Amino acid sequence: MFVLVAAAAGVVVLFLPSAIDIDTAQVSRGPLIVTVDEDGETRAHDRYVISAPVAGRVSRIELHEGDSVKEAEVVAEIWPLPLSARERDEQLARIASAHALSREAKEQVQRAKVEHEQAQRERERMQTLVRDGFVSPQAAEQTKAAERISTNALDAARFRARSADAELRAANAAQLAIDAKPGSRAAVRLESPVSGKVLRIPEKSERVVTPGTPLLILGNADKLEIVIDVLSTEAVKIKPGMQVLIEGWGGDDPLQATVRVVEPFAFTKVSALGVEEQRVNVIADFVGSHASLADAYRVEARVVIWRTDDALKAPASALFRKQDEWAAFVYEDGRARLRDVTIGRRTAFDVQVLSGLEAGEQTIVHPSNDITDGTRVRMREAH
Repeated sequence: MFVLVAAAAGVVVLFLPSAIDIDTAQVSRGPLIVTVDEDGETRAHDRYVISAPVAGRVSRIELHEGDSVKEAEVVAEIWPLPLSARERDEQLARIASAHALSREAKEQVQRAKVEHEQAQRERERMQTLVRDGFVSPQAAEQTKAAERISTNALDAARFRARSADAELRAANAAQLAIDAKPGSRAAVRLESPVSGKVLRIPEKSERVVTPGTPLLILGNADKLEIVIDVLSTEAVKIKPGMQVLIEGWGGDDPLQATVRVVEPFAFTKVSALGVEEQRVNVIADFVGSHASLADAYRVEARVVIWRTDDALKAPASALFRKQDEWAAFVYEDGRARLRDVTIGRRTAFDVQVLSGLEAGEQTIVHPSNDITDGTRVRMREAH
C-alpha cells in the first residue's frame, strides 16, 4: 500500500509544472528624488554682440578668442562709406530707436530695483515671523529664494542697460557715416560695452561689411548660466527656486544650481526620431563654483521637482497595470502572490508605494505572462 501511495505521489510531482525562475528586488525605505532630466548648455549670463553700425571697410581685428577686454576699450574700427538718402534715413531711425531702448532699459533697472527691495523686506518680515514661531522655517526658504531671484533679475537689468548704452554709442557713431564725404578718412571706433572676454570672432580679416554685421561676441566667462530645454509637459512642473543637479560635465561630483526662470514661451524642436516636440527653455544659475566650465559647454541637468528622505519604495520594473490599477507579485514560500498596489511619485527606477507592499518584502521584477497568483517560482541564482 505504501508503495502505491509513493508511486502515485511521484506521478503527481512528475506532472506538476516546474517552478519558473525569477529575479527579485526588495521593498525598502529611503530617500526618493523625482527629477526632470535633460541635456543643457552653459552660456555667458550676459553676452554682447558688437556689430557694424554702418556700411564700410572694417580693419583687421587683432583680438583673439579668450582675450580680455576692458570697458570702453576699442575693439574694432570701420571706415564708413557715404550714405544714400535712404540709408541716411535708416541710420537716423536707428539712432532714435537706440535712444528709446536706452531709456526703456533704465526704466527696467528701476523696476527691478523696486522689486528687489520689496523681496528684501518680505524676507526680513518672514524671518521675524519664524523667530517668533508664527510660521515654519520652510516658508522663510521661499522668501530667500525670491530675494535671490530678484537679485539676479536686478543684475540682469543693469547689464541690459549697459548693453543698451553701448548700442546707443554705436548708433551715435553712425553720425560719422551720415556726415561722411567722399574721400573722408574718419573712422568709427567701436568700444567694448563691458569688461569681459572675447567669446567669438566670426571673421578676423579686413573686409567690407553692411550695417548689422556681427564683428565680435563678448561676455563675462566668470558668470555662467545653464539653459535646459525640456518638454512643455515637464516645464509646467518646474518652478523658480528649484534645485538643479549638474552632472556629466567632466567632474566626479555634481554641481549645484537653482532655477531662475522658466521661459514663458515654447518652441518646436524635432527629436532624433523625427518627432516634433514642444519644448521650453529653463534657465538656472550656478550655486557656488562652476569649476572649469566655460561658454557653450554641454552638461546633463536634473531638476529636482520633489524629494523626501523617508519613502517606501519598490523598483519600477516590478509594477504592472491590472486594468486601471497597479499591481505587483511578491515572492512568498516559493509562490508568486499578487498584490494590488497604490503608488505615489515615481522615477525611472523607483516608485513610491502608498499601500499594498511592506518594507522587506521581495518583489518579482520583470514578471512574465506565465506568472499568476500562486504560480510556483524559484529565485534565480546569482552568477
